[in-house]
Amino acid sequence: MQFDLPLNQLETYSPDEAAPAGFASFWQTTLAEARRFPLNARFVPVESLLRSVQVYDVTYAGYGGAEIRAWLLLPAGTTTALPCVVEYIGYGGGRGQPTDWLLWPSLGYATFVMDTRGQGTAWRTGDTPDPQAGGEPHLPGFMTQGIAAKESYYYRRVYTDAVRATEAAASHPNIDPSRIAVTGGSQGGGLAIAAAGLVPEVALCMPDVPFLSHFSRAVTLTDSAPFNEIAAYLRIHRTRVDETMNTLRYFDGLHFAALAKAPALFSVALMDQVCPPSTVYAAYNRYGGEKAIRVYPFNGHEGGESQQAQEKMAFLAEHLPLTP
Repeated sequence: MQFDLPLNQLETYSPDEAAPAGFASFWQTTLAEARRFPLNARFVPVESLLRSVQVYDVTYAGYGGAEIRAWLLLPAGTTTALPCVVEYIGYGGGRGQPTDWLLWPSLGYATFVMDTRGQGTAWRTGDTPDPQAGGEPHLPGFMTQGIAAKESYYYRRVYTDAVRATEAAASHPNIDPSRIAVTGGSQGGGLAIAAAGLVPEVALCMPDVPFLSHFSRAVTLTDSAPFNEIAAYLRIHRTRVDETMNTLRYFDGLHFAALAKAPALFSVALMDQVCPPSTVYAAYNRYGGEKAIRVYPFNGHEGGESQQAQEKMAFLAEHLPLTP
C-alpha cells in the first residue's frame, strides 16, 4: 500500500537539513587522498561468444589504492570515442557476468560497470574484496561498518570508488570523457547521485528508486533492509544515536544532489518500503540540475523495470546522442 506522504506533498517535500559543517572539505580531502594513488586503469580483453560486444575485464585503483574490478563493454568494432554509461549496482550485488549488461552497448554506447567492494554475495556475484574491512565479498550488512566516524565509514570507500570509476572510464581511448552518464538502481542510484555531485564532468544522471538519501527519515519510517540495519544497531547502542546520525549526514544523497548540475532522470515507486518515496523526493527536490522524475504509483522497490529502461533509453538519446 501507499504508506508515505501523498503525492501532492511528495512533489514539494524538501526537509530542512543542511549539509554538515566541513562537508565539502571532507570530500575534497577524501578524493585528493585517493588521487595520490595512480589510477592504473587496466583493460584486459575477454574472449566470449558475444559477437556484437567487445568485453574488457577492468581493474583500477579506488579508495586507499585498493584494486576495484569492473567490466567495460563496447560495441564490436568501435573505433571512435563513444559516450559511456557508468553503472552502479544495488545493495549486496556484484558485477556478475558481461551478459548482465548488454542494454547500453546494444544501443551503441560504451558501458562501464563498477563492482562494489565487499559486496557481490547476496544476489549477484562480485569479485572485489574490501581490504580496509579485511575480507572477501560477503553477505550484508554494510550499513554500520565503521559508522562511529565519517573517516572510517564503509561508504566513504564506496563513494570514492564510484568517483574513480568515472575517471577510469574516461581514461579509455574509446570513451569521450565529456559524455559520461551515471546510473543505477537502489544503492546504484544513490552512488549515481553521489558521483554526479562530486564529479562536475558527469554529463547525465539517471538514478532509479535511489537508496542512501534522507537517513534521518528513512531509519524511523521503514523497517525493511537495508535501512533497518542502522535501526538495529541503535537498538543495542542506545547512547550512539547522535554520533551515528552525524556520520550519516556526510553520506546523505540530499547533499550530493544539491551539488549536481547534470540533467537527471529519477524514478520513484510509491509503494516502495525499501527506499520510501519521501526519501527519493527529498533528493530529487534538492537536485541542482535540470531534472525529471517518473512515478510508479503501484510498484514497490522493483520500480519501473523495463518501462523505466525505455524511459532512460529515450532520455539518454535526447541528452547524450551517439553523434554529438
